Amino acid sequence: MRKKSKLAMLLLFVFAAPLAFAAEEAKKPEAPAAAQEQYKPTSKKLNRADFDALLAKPEGVLVIDLRRPDEVSTIGGFPVYLSVQADQLENSLSLIPKERAIVTVSNHSGRSGKSADVLASKGFKVAGYLGAQYYEQEGGKLTKIAIPAPKPKAEEKK
Repeated sequence: MRKKSKLAMLLLFVFAAPLAFAAEEAKKPEAPAAAQEQYKPTSKKLNRADFDALLAKPEGVLVIDLRRPDEVSTIGGFPVYLSVQADQLENSLSLIPKERAIVTVSNHSGRSGKSADVLASKGFKVAGYLGAQYYEQEGGKLTKIAIPAPKPKAEEKK
């Protein structure tokens, strides 16, 4: 009889343990709401009409594309732009003219929104930020440039 009660206790422990652990998991606090929130840019989010109006006067606008070269080549971009990686923006401020209206571009406007705010805080004239894929969804045309095939290596001279 003693063996049966030990066996029953063991089975009870084996089947009850997962329920106890689940109850402990449910008691754990969730991450703070601030950590879950996404960054909300204060600069203006441009739509296709806004951007096209700026492009009508190209001498007054500078498009800064913050995407990696592979993103630009696969998704498409704009005919003329300054390519600066988002994490290198603050190191590249001296390359950016302050007299032009600046439009920052990324795929879905996450990086471009943050970068537009950074530039505005540094005294640049920011017209707004744009998501290239949203622009295309609104009927805008992106330029796709094929990456050239690598050149064959010349045979070494003997």
